Amino acid sequence: MWNEIANEKDLGNFMNMIYGFHDSCLKELKYISGAYVNEKLSMFPVNKQRILSMIIQRQFENLSVIEMQFIGLKYLNLFPNDENYTCEILDATMIFKEDCIYWCDCGGLSLKEIESYTGTTICASKVRWRVVNEYIGPNEIYVTI
Repeated sequence: MWNEIANEKDLGNFMNMIYGFHDSCLKELKYISGAYVNEKLSMFPVNKQRILSMIIQRQFENLSVIEMQFIGLKYLNLFPNDENYTCEILDATMIFKEDCIYWCDCGGLSLKEIESYTGTTICASKVRWRVVNEYIGPNEIYVTI
């Protein structure tokens, strides 16, 4: 069951429930634009969906795995650490501003700081989340056939 983050109260409850993403890691991302080329090679070149799905795994027994969907994606700045550094999330920031919600992998940032942050940041129109504890472990979730 999906849970919407529609206002500041929802956001505060979510961040408290998952301890601000403490001891988490970004495991996977999947993006669906909505554009495609059909079997007759005609193109539908419109980013109609713009949905970014994200799997977050956590070192907690309760809510071990969270899937989030950023709907109406405005941007994703992905700056993964290389193999010489760890990539655990110690704290994250989520902020509403006007018709957008922002997420970044560093806690305690203001909106101005998020916009210039050099780590991973996401901006979208809407966010929803669900618990998917069955996704714990190394197996890929967003597998293509």
